Amino acid sequence: MIIKSLELADFRNYENVKIDFSSGTNILYGDNAQGKTNILEAIFVSATTKSHKGSKDKEIIRFGKEEAHIRTILEKDNAEYRVDMHLRKNKSKGIAIDSQKIKRASDLIGMLNVVFFSPEDLSIIKNGPSERRRFMDMELCQLDQIYLNSLSKYNKLVVERNRVLKDLFEHPENSVLLDVQDKQLCEYGSVIIKTREKFIKDLNEIIRPIHSKLTGEKEILSVYYEPNVESDEFEKKLTASRKKDIYSKQTTVGPHKDDFSFIVRKNPDEEGIDIRKYGSQGQQRTASLSLKLSEIEIVKRAKKENPVLLLDDVLSELDSNRQNYLLNTIGNIQTIITCTGLDEFVNNRFEIDKLFKVTEGTVSSEN
Repeated sequence: MIIKSLELADFRNYENVKIDFSSGTNILYGDNAQGKTNILEAIFVSATTKSHKGSKDKEIIRFGKEEAHIRTILEKDNAEYRVDMHLRKNKSKGIAIDSQKIKRASDLIGMLNVVFFSPEDLSIIKNGPSERRRFMDMELCQLDQIYLNSLSKYNKLVVERNRVLKDLFEHPENSVLLDVQDKQLCEYGSVIIKTREKFIKDLNEIIRPIHSKLTGEKEILSVYYEPNVESDEFEKKLTASRKKDIYSKQTTVGPHKDDFSFIVRKNPDEEGIDIRKYGSQGQQRTASLSLKLSEIEIVKRAKKENPVLLLDDVLSELDSNRQNYLLNTIGNIQTIITCTGLDEFVNNRFEIDKLFKVTEGTVSSEN
């Protein structure tokens, strides 16, 4: 899977630009605040329908404009596809694949698989549970349509249930709605919990050897799923928490409260430490890097093809050993990298297939 070209119109600080990418390593370099990350964001949006920053559509449309366009030409399974995305300030986005409109944005998911790696991802371990859930959800939604649909419906139900809980004092007759919502929450929530269980199990097989190499065989990393509730107990605990939920005016039980832990051991027999709480910054950053590198292998196994790797100014955050490991891992994966300077690539004798200079919303190819 590769991206052949990207066209942007009124997206962030780009009025109009077209970029033809190499199937190998592409470097976008330039000073800060020139628009390098915006290019990666556009690719991420065209793959997932969402901004990696959590920005709303109206926030990524060029200032003073009402709409923006993204056109991505990609090659997959020896066939070429064109994905057109139309972002509008006051309407839902329009999406077409090879000029055929799709009814739901979620139908695009999985067409293009990307792994996005930014400096913020190096804090995934030490940050709150919501960021770790977001990592898991973004990965699973790209790989599993059933999970994507279940998560979407579950999240909407939580919002609706919370609204009923808040209004219950003035509208006690709406309590019957909770029974219906609870049944649906358990249905979709159980799918989420079981899929996450399998994901963490598969992740452990991949992340352990990666982390071992990154630490010079000094550490063993294990990831543990911490479900807020087991799938077979969800309905019972949701019913038991009804009074508490009414009092707090929010849904307190369910996979929207899940987390997962990272335990590091020096040998298999010791108890190990939870590096979310007790790990050094170095341990947390190394485990985060292991997690992101594992994403690449997860996509390979699930999709039988390479994802497109997007690296947003990450190399400057890593020491030379971790830089080298990351660059060596890339191999034959199409990679698009942003950076402020080229020293890290020159010093590592890294092969650059295509080089672009980004200046104030313009992109020029230099080779």
